[in-house]
Amino acid sequence: MAPTQRQGLVLACMSVCTALVVGFVAAINLAVPKLAASSLHPTSSDLLWIVDAYVVVFACLVIPAGAAGDKYGRKGTLMTGLAILAAGATLSGAAPSVAVLLIGRALTGLGAACVLPNCVGVLLHATAPERRRHALAVWAAASGIGGVAGNVGGGALLTGGSWHSLFIAVALLAASCLVWVAVAAPRSARQPRRLDGPGTLLFVATVIALLIGIIEGPEQGWTSTLVLSAFAACIALGIGWVLIELRVSEPMLDPRLFRNPLLASASIGMTIAFFGNFGLFYVNASLLQYGRGYSVLQAGLGIIPLTIPLLFGTRHVPALVTRIGVPATLTAAFLLTSGGLLGLSFATTMAYPVYAAWLFIIGLGIMLAGPCLTAEIAASLPVERAGVAGGLQSATRELGSALGVAVVGTILTAGFTQHLPETLSRHSPVPRTAAEALALDPTDHTTIIDAFVNGADTALRAAALITLIAGALVVTGAANAHRRGGTAQS
Repeated sequence: MAPTQRQGLVLACMSVCTALVVGFVAAINLAVPKLAASSLHPTSSDLLWIVDAYVVVFACLVIPAGAAGDKYGRKGTLMTGLAILAAGATLSGAAPSVAVLLIGRALTGLGAACVLPNCVGVLLHATAPERRRHALAVWAAASGIGGVAGNVGGGALLTGGSWHSLFIAVALLAASCLVWVAVAAPRSARQPRRLDGPGTLLFVATVIALLIGIIEGPEQGWTSTLVLSAFAACIALGIGWVLIELRVSEPMLDPRLFRNPLLASASIGMTIAFFGNFGLFYVNASLLQYGRGYSVLQAGLGIIPLTIPLLFGTRHVPALVTRIGVPATLTAAFLLTSGGLLGLSFATTMAYPVYAAWLFIIGLGIMLAGPCLTAEIAASLPVERAGVAGGLQSATRELGSALGVAVVGTILTAGFTQHLPETLSRHSPVPRTAAEALALDPTDHTTIIDAFVNGADTALRAAALITLIAGALVVTGAANAHRRGGTAQS
């Protein structure tokens, strides 16, 4: 096989594996209404944890999993991750309770953490230097397309079966990808590095504490002992993580790397881009089903306008970045994303073509941000640290996804409960999901759905504002970094 053909086959394989693990994040959102009405009887915070357990473990372990790939071999770690993903999805599909489902979701998150960074590592080592920017742009597009493929594929599966069918399909796809990787992916040199156990544990604990505070805030109260303790623990653990990483000889992720302003701004930018992206996915799936009365499949298909820029425009982004520069590209990306989220919040009850137009605008923002930020992070670290570079890209993306689901989900719940009819707002406990409210009072369907739509609109506007403000800070940092010159590692 010619080198160019082999590189193309590896790129296709890594793109499919990436689309699988990213699409799984999006697909589960479509199952939320079915899960809420299932025999598992999850609470609103249970639903958030069902969605976020995967992303939390994914985000926490993706950097150490990238480092493990550098040490033990990227192909082997990638294949191990696909096997774990298949096992976790199988357990989730057979779960008799919320607790078992959460264990399965966490296990699939571990598998995904081994998959995504090592896709980048395998791809960088299998691709000639002059083709790497193009390959990374295609890989970044696969990430965005994966989210939409998860919506469409998940919608098709959930239309024809129960929520269990979604997990069974993911298990089968992961097993198929495992065989493909075994055949197509080349082996790369291992790096003699020690794994940083204490740093990994503190990093995991820091992220989990942060998300406990955000997710449990609406349920327990923002001044409750649990929530305040979680935020305090997050700060203390984060400080501890930095101090340990500064002292060990081979840290999981050296905080000093972020002295490189390009790496710092690109990492924050990736977090913000996926915050808006997956905050939208969490709201959109239920909004289309409850607000517009769409079936699960219709809701999955309803997100397709967002994919059009990703499918047809991503390959032009590297040339655009070369022509107008990173700061200008990111400015357009964050303005389009935040503007699209804001416009969408006013179009939830309008005709679908209007709604679709705002989705298209959000897709333009994602199309510009993904390849640009991916290339910036990859260029900031040497190629022998490809696993860590991939881990950092994946960690920022998944942390942004987890925060997007958590923040948008909590604002949605708060807005929903605030607009409930008086008979339900006085109920003890107050229903915190549309499924709970409709089960208690099916005769007041219109008022309950209006309350849900109001909560969703508020959540989308909050996501738009956060994306705009944080995006402005990212663009300022990127502009200052480029003025000082280069993407060389500090």
